[in-house]
Amino acid sequence: MRHKPKAVPPPKETRLKVSEPVELMTFLLAKMGGMSRNSVKSLLAHRQIMVNSKITTLFNLPLQPNDLVTVNSSRGNIELKHPKLKILFEDEYLIVVEKKEGLLTVIAGDSEETTAFSILKNHVKKSSPTNRIYTVHRLDRETSGVIMFAKNREVQQTLQENWHRIITRRIYVAVVEGVVEKEEDTIVTWLSENERSLKIHSSDSDNGGQQAITHYRKIKSNENFSLLELELETGRKNQIRVHMQGIGHPIIGDKKYGAETSPIGRMGLHARLIAFYHPVTTEVVSFETSVPRSFLNIFH
Repeated sequence: MRHKPKAVPPPKETRLKVSEPVELMTFLLAKMGGMSRNSVKSLLAHRQIMVNSKITTLFNLPLQPNDLVTVNSSRGNIELKHPKLKILFEDEYLIVVEKKEGLLTVIAGDSEETTAFSILKNHVKKSSPTNRIYTVHRLDRETSGVIMFAKNREVQQTLQENWHRIITRRIYVAVVEGVVEKEEDTIVTWLSENERSLKIHSSDSDNGGQQAITHYRKIKSNENFSLLELELETGRKNQIRVHMQGIGHPIIGDKKYGAETSPIGRMGLHARLIAFYHPVTTEVVSFETSVPRSFLNIFH
């Protein structure tokens, strides 16, 4: 990766390489120059310890050879507890979360509705009033799954300006109406937005729209529904929803794009996995969530 942001200076760090299997507490007591158990527990409680770039609060976490333990001099963010949002990963540059359905990513204007953005903005300010959150991409309100936010503007710009080079995989799962005949296929169309209706329209030829490419494979089906895994080659607005309508199998609960059924009371679309080059370290990182149980229950 050539495009690295000018990120804010990170807090002072002590980096320690693990040479043999050991628990985290034992390792830190041995390496941190006579530090007491209570001092180590305080570091853990204040989220100042990372193992392989991931914050941990577990004193008995098993370590393996070549693991990297990082001790930060400044306190980390307080743990987030919210029924609609779960942090999967956090460092000084990024927060990756799992969003529940029914929660907007971000809202424009003066609405005071709770969003993923507002929850995380309040979360990071608990550690420092100067902390900020920046939107990188979005999920529709009724789409659940993995979404990423930046913690400074330079990282946001790097991710947005180099999105297609930085993102290596984006995988969704969807429950669609009817039995999808093909076990797998690739859909290629051109998408454009109707400014009046705000609906996305699909065309088989380049009509001035943006090319959209979706690969799918069928995981299972019954007489009424199919469960699909979908991998995006492009990430256009409403791409999966439009493509599923286009092949005659709209996503359940997606009335806007042709669904006639809503068996689980929500739209059946979930962002299951995102993998990307970390915008600062350039390592490939991947974050995956489970298929929602309500999706699977349809096929029992």
